[in-house]
Amino acid sequence: MSTKILPDLRYTKEDEWISVEGDEAAIGITDHAQDSLSDIVYLELPPEGDSFEMGDSFGVVESVKAAADLMMPVGGEVMAVNEDLMDEPEALNDDPYGSWLIKIKMSDPSELEQLMDAAAYETYCEERE
Repeated sequence: MSTKILPDLRYTKEDEWISVEGDEAAIGITDHAQDSLSDIVYLELPPEGDSFEMGDSFGVVESVKAAADLMMPVGGEVMAVNEDLMDEPEALNDDPYGSWLIKIKMSDPSELEQLMDAAAYETYCEERE
């Protein structure tokens, strides 16, 4: 399997990753997601200050092949939006783990326990292939 999975992140079944620092977190899409979508051409992200529940759609990523909703791994309030990606969405194809989409303040960090660790996500990806 060629999908890159980082050990220190948590993952969703919708192929988002979350990196946590205290009660703040960065959210992005996984290598598997960008590979499935192929050439990403458009990104729609929420404004700072918007709040979402776990499992809510917080934006859209579009490629030449398909469009996919971006789903919140955990609930929280948007603290920052990666404006550079809005101008260069194709950067997600080059470096999905170096390209966070939004940063949030988590409303309930215990929700992280419902997400997959790297080993579980790797198994999940293999089962889908």
